[in-house]
Amino acid sequence: MDIQVTLTTAPKQKPAQDKLKFGHNFTDHMFLMNYEAGKGWHNPRIVPYGPIPMDPSSSCFHYAQEIFEGMKAYRTADGKIQFFRPEENFKRLNSSCERLVIPKLDEALLLEGLKKLVEIDKDWVPDAPASLYIRPFVIANQEVLGVHPSVNYLYCVILSPSGAYYASGLAPVKIYVETRYVRASKGGMGACKTGGNYAASLIAQEEAERQGYSQVLWLDGVERKYVEEVGAMNVFFKIGDEIVTPELDGSILPGITRKSVIQLLKSWNMNVTERKLSVEELETAAKNGTLKEAFGTGTAAVISPIGELKVGDTVTVINNNEIGELSQKLYNTLTDIQWSRIPDPFGWITPCC
Repeated sequence: MDIQVTLTTAPKQKPAQDKLKFGHNFTDHMFLMNYEAGKGWHNPRIVPYGPIPMDPSSSCFHYAQEIFEGMKAYRTADGKIQFFRPEENFKRLNSSCERLVIPKLDEALLLEGLKKLVEIDKDWVPDAPASLYIRPFVIANQEVLGVHPSVNYLYCVILSPSGAYYASGLAPVKIYVETRYVRASKGGMGACKTGGNYAASLIAQEEAERQGYSQVLWLDGVERKYVEEVGAMNVFFKIGDEIVTPELDGSILPGITRKSVIQLLKSWNMNVTERKLSVEELETAAKNGTLKEAFGTGTAAVISPIGELKVGDTVTVINNNEIGELSQKLYNTLTDIQWSRIPDPFGWITPCC
């Protein structure tokens, strides 16, 4: 399908790089594509960024049939723009589509459309250490009330020049272990990137912030004792010489940064394990001194060191509340590959323009 382009006649003023926050500013254009039953996905187009007309009865408002993704574009020192593993994001988007009964999309067309969109708005891509955050999403927009899959959908991509996800940068964050509320469970939508998962997390996040903590560590939805995710990130713990991350069992999002970290650790011949990890094991490791480091992984923050865990009334400090050697090495290596400061031995970089 040909991608039609309509350029804005009123370009916006670009924010100063040193003023960039995460997800606050948006570029001049966006990518749109429609789906209709019997017609399929059609009319891919790039248009000026702006409101999307929606009927109040649209399915996404009432039954939350929607999904999204998150990835970045990076400007290298020589001015070129590139992506980090976008094919993995589009593959995961289609996996989320399958779970929410949304028609799958042509991943090659999605990548082509993304490249064209970013090329048009390439002047918005900031220099390192900032980046261009990319948010593709699909919403159900059939104009009818009734609990059933929609017959109409809208795919959209918006772009946001963004600074660090956490204002504190790589300073370790304090994590509150949630024992009352559940983010997801097996058979649910935990492995999908859908808004319902994040809406379910907001009440626990508020409680964590009331107690002076940055994020929530989620436990499994059945026994409430096994570690799953931290905030909107996957999580890793270094216990002795083993680096442990919870196994993907259907309730945990298969993160692209998580996958990349595991590949890096294996390439360094380190002992990385995907398995169940209980809070009790973490507390024991903290008491006997074998809990060396903890960190979250995700597109927005890349690596987010964890300096403190609170379980009930018990507070555990990790690595003297300082970033660990492994966390720093992973962050440096990933960001150096993303900005082409070092060679990419894994084929993770996709050129744009």
